[in-house]
Amino acid sequence: MDRMAKTCLTVCTTISSDPHLQSLCARALFKFTANAAQVRLLPFSKYSKKLSMKKIASILFLLAATTWCGFSQQQHHYTQFMFNKLPFNPAYAGARRVPSVTAIYRNQWMGFEGAPQSFLASFNTPFITPRVGMGLVLSHVALGLNRDLVASLSYSYDLVSHDKLSLRAGLMGTFRSLTIDFTKAQPDEQFDQSLNTTRENNFLMNVGAGLYLTYDNRFYAGFSAPRIYTNTLGINENLPQGFETARESRHFYGMAGAVLPLGDGLNLMPALFAKYVQNAPFDLDVNVNLEINEKITTGLSYRMGGDGAGESVDLILYWQAHQQFGIGVAYDFSLSRIRDYTAGSIEVLLQADLRAGKRKMSNPRFFM
Repeated sequence: MDRMAKTCLTVCTTISSDPHLQSLCARALFKFTANAAQVRLLPFSKYSKKLSMKKIASILFLLAATTWCGFSQQQHHYTQFMFNKLPFNPAYAGARRVPSVTAIYRNQWMGFEGAPQSFLASFNTPFITPRVGMGLVLSHVALGLNRDLVASLSYSYDLVSHDKLSLRAGLMGTFRSLTIDFTKAQPDEQFDQSLNTTRENNFLMNVGAGLYLTYDNRFYAGFSAPRIYTNTLGINENLPQGFETARESRHFYGMAGAVLPLGDGLNLMPALFAKYVQNAPFDLDVNVNLEINEKITTGLSYRMGGDGAGESVDLILYWQAHQQFGIGVAYDFSLSRIRDYTAGSIEVLLQADLRAGKRKMSNPRFFM
């Protein structure tokens, strides 16, 4: 929430020297925060002589896009990242060595009206040879008036392909549709004729790259940048002079994990997941999972960030219901001040291998 307030103040003092426009911007953004991510637009009638309808639409698009960036830093995060790395690293495509499908649903900040809800489906498989991998990711995130639809296609190639060592390099192309649906806004004055009642769309394309290493099926590490190009968000040709628009940010991800056998069918599986975004706080997930008889995996994660002791503490439970099918669930306990307004976040994961691997591997779902 503090990030949102800082974003509001920064935007409203830099977009224009017009005090009326600054006041309008600040009031609209802070109303967004106060009304739980569902914009209650202010009447624009007294500003209609100063701003054309196209400029008002552009300003509203920017406000919504900026708020989107303040909440999610543009690329959504999943607590159960260790079970599905493809959305963050294209080099993961084909690493499981079998065709694999994963679906994740996340309801963030439950009880917070208009808060993010996301769905992600991914598929990755070896292609022609085990050294080549292909992957597809489809995701949809809803936040207030925002709808973010992303489709990405990944390609990877194993540079080493040794029995114990694998180093894959990957590339990805992404298509993104960002929509702001002003028809869902709640105006303070019901029949304000100056309000935009349309849907504004932004279509973006991007590229990414990554590396993914595994050793002896007991260690993995990866580094990636899923979006390299900093696209502009908004409708630039309609913006007033001196009005700056939001941009996509480069995200850099680092991940690492290990399997430490404890005996008696127990494996300790620590993992780290780091994210760096320019002009944003450094994020780090520290995770420890315990696998029991290759059937049940339970664990605890700590996520840095937020405005206090951290962003959240997360509980994870994964059940390997069948050799080729597993179910996971995660619950996030918020540590930042938003905990006073929400009942936490929940995430559900389904994962299926479309055919069994040719050889038994330790923790294939965790590494491969």
